[in-house]
Amino acid sequence: MSLDRYRYIVVEGPIGAGKTSLTYKLAERLDADTLLENAGDNPFLPRFYQEPKRYALPTQLHFLFDRTRQLRDLAQGDLFRAGTVSDFLIDKDMLFARLNLDDDEFELYQKVYADLAPQAPTPDLVIYLQAPIDALRERVHRRGVEFERGMDADYLQRLANSYSEFFHRYEAAPLLIVNTANLNFAQSEDDFELLLERVDKMRGPREFFNRGA
Repeated sequence: MSLDRYRYIVVEGPIGAGKTSLTYKLAERLDADTLLENAGDNPFLPRFYQEPKRYALPTQLHFLFDRTRQLRDLAQGDLFRAGTVSDFLIDKDMLFARLNLDDDEFELYQKVYADLAPQAPTPDLVIYLQAPIDALRERVHRRGVEFERGMDADYLQRLANSYSEFFHRYEAAPLLIVNTANLNFAQSEDDFELLLERVDKMRGPREFFNRGA
């Protein structure tokens, strides 16, 4: 797999889908730079999981400002000198905002987003990782981030549903939808190679990769 077709790749999916691990593996294989959302740098995120209504807006705004800054730097730099693999798609920020903010907060967020988001470059390829809710919960627990351990199962379900709805309508870039129920890109080189082969064979604007049990 080369970067001739894909200079800017985004890996997306709900919490626990494995997007950051896959981002690192793709960047290493392709000798590309990484662009990461750095959730651990958001000081409001631990408080959001404890008091979602109180801290949803500052959490979302912090993510939005940080992500748009990174994407602005990417757009202003020499994107074509070195490829880039990212673990976030700026378009999905609205998904989290709609899920977590009340109407007045969402209206404010939309105004801020409208001023910032258009600076983001369009990916050459988006890889959307899906997984059953039980698998997402198990992966979140296994990675051991303390403030995520109390994550409400209903919230994770609603988040996964929102991702599915979002990518059902997504048409801004070529999209590969990957069911990771029987795939482990972090620990299985065979699975990773299968993904690379599938990406190389992509020809349409929307394709699917699903490995049976």
